[in-house]
Amino acid sequence: MYRWGTTEFLPAHMALETTAFLVSPGYLRVAGTRLLAGREFTWHDCGASPRVAIVNQTFAHKLYGGKSAIGQRFALWATAKYQVVGVVEDGKYGSIGEDPRPAMFIPLAQGVGEVMSTAATVLVRSSLPENQIAAALQRRLTDVEPSAPFSLRPWDDAVDRAMMPARATAAALGAMGLLAAMLAVTGVFGTASYSVSKRMKEQGIRMALGAGRLRLMQAALSRPLLLLAGGSGLGLVAGVLTSDLLAYLVSFATPRDPLVLVGVLLAMTLLGLLATWGPARRALAFDPAQLLRE
Repeated sequence: MYRWGTTEFLPAHMALETTAFLVSPGYLRVAGTRLLAGREFTWHDCGASPRVAIVNQTFAHKLYGGKSAIGQRFALWATAKYQVVGVVEDGKYGSIGEDPRPAMFIPLAQGVGEVMSTAATVLVRSSLPENQIAAALQRRLTDVEPSAPFSLRPWDDAVDRAMMPARATAAALGAMGLLAAMLAVTGVFGTASYSVSKRMKEQGIRMALGAGRLRLMQAALSRPLLLLAGGSGLGLVAGVLTSDLLAYLVSFATPRDPLVLVGVLLAMTLLGLLATWGPARRALAFDPAQLLRE
């Protein structure tokens, strides 16, 4: 895509790379793509009329900055020059988790020969049951071109298929997280049990001298809980630092989300309490007389 006034259409002079779609009038309304400024295509935007285009927000911002894109011009090459008549909201054009990228829409009657396409998509919105829509579409498409291969797919199925890699990755990461939580519980439980067993005589002396239950708990479990807090803190920092990798693997995921951070802290706190519950009860169940006799 080149700026208006470019005379040498070389890669070095390119303004930006954009995704281009050939669409018919009414497409944006049926697709649910919101028009932010300007107008949609009409059937008057044909091969005999001036070439027009609708661009998305990212396209308009990158090419025209803060100026209004309506009425501005650009070129695909020397013979393909267009005027912007509308600006629409950004969408997802390649994958669910992609970053905003430039996109342009050209009337189907004007873009044939300018933009290459190997397949066509017919988008239908209706309140009728799915089976009735499928049968009517199949009859109509067969009437238009009996030999053309086509497939019918509900929009929900298309979204589910697009989300499948992200959901599979999320499930795999969830399983790994569950294993990590089990290891954490086991490690904290083992450390707490070991700490309690090694300090039984000390605890007996403390109890004989009148130490309270809270002081006994603190003496027995301070080290395991400190390790739990330190490990959780390091894990949170590492999660934030690797947020770009997580967002790449799982769409719409970010550990910087306050809800995620609070959820992790609550989960690790509950796991820590669960892991130290048994050793804590054991620390409070000491018989100081028996310990001193031993």
